Amino acid sequence: MSDAHAPEHDPIAGSRARRCHDVSMRQSASGRPQVVAHRGSSESNPEHTLGAYVAALDEGAEALECDVRLTADGHLVCVHDRRVDRTANARGVVSTMDLAQLDELDFAVWKNPWSDLDDEAPEMDEDRRKVLTMKRLIETAADYDRPIDLAIETKHPTRYGGLVERSLVELLDSFGWAGKDSPARIMSFSWAALNRVKKLAPDLEVVLLIENLYTWQVTGNLTSDDWIAGPGIKLLRENPRFGNKLRRQGRRIHVWTVNTPEDLDLCVELGVEAVITNKPGAALLHFNR
Repeated sequence: MSDAHAPEHDPIAGSRARRCHDVSMRQSASGRPQVVAHRGSSESNPEHTLGAYVAALDEGAEALECDVRLTADGHLVCVHDRRVDRTANARGVVSTMDLAQLDELDFAVWKNPWSDLDDEAPEMDEDRRKVLTMKRLIETAADYDRPIDLAIETKHPTRYGGLVERSLVELLDSFGWAGKDSPARIMSFSWAALNRVKKLAPDLEVVLLIENLYTWQVTGNLTSDDWIAGPGIKLLRENPRFGNKLRRQGRRIHVWTVNTPEDLDLCVELGVEAVITNKPGAALLHFNR
């Protein structure tokens, strides 16, 4: 089925993917983490909207993070919560709604519910307020005038189980982004989900998100050495020795959600490769000061 928002696919996206992946490696070697925009520039923009991602790119973000869910008619959309209640002007479960239904909703109004009464509130293009499909976000990254990585989190549990990963890998493959040189990496708190990804696309990079030490103790030994560790900043702040241990083991580390100068500095000290932040512009200013 066609995507209501999607422009024509860029035939040179594959070459952009290769450049993008190489750039992320050089950034890590340069001594500071890659800056990844968490749901876009979500501190000041409605999360997961095209407007939030365009703002992040304008601020200089080097990668874009998103959460994906599957609609009832098989489209991958960028929505964090199981329900749309928090971020849209309606109620409902994403997995029970068709893309056409989601497309009728406003996913930006919650950020500034009084904008219609505020003469000074900036106007937002209607297209940037709608639900964002994964396909549209990939195209936005591929068409940008500099290399951009994607960090895509699959959400579980979900009624569609492994179909989410299968649909995502198939979509990435249609762009030539499911192989070794892909600028996309897949993240999840679910070891099983990432294991599915590796079976479907062995060369795709995966990030196992870690909320607490117990999680890593249970699943860490099940991961291959090339799996990236993805601890939360709270975990590293409270247990910096854990970060040092990961580093001694040779693990690459991507950390969420890093929003303060102190936490950014901690990530540099721990040799973190990528920081996921709500404030990509501020993070870059801090690193480049």
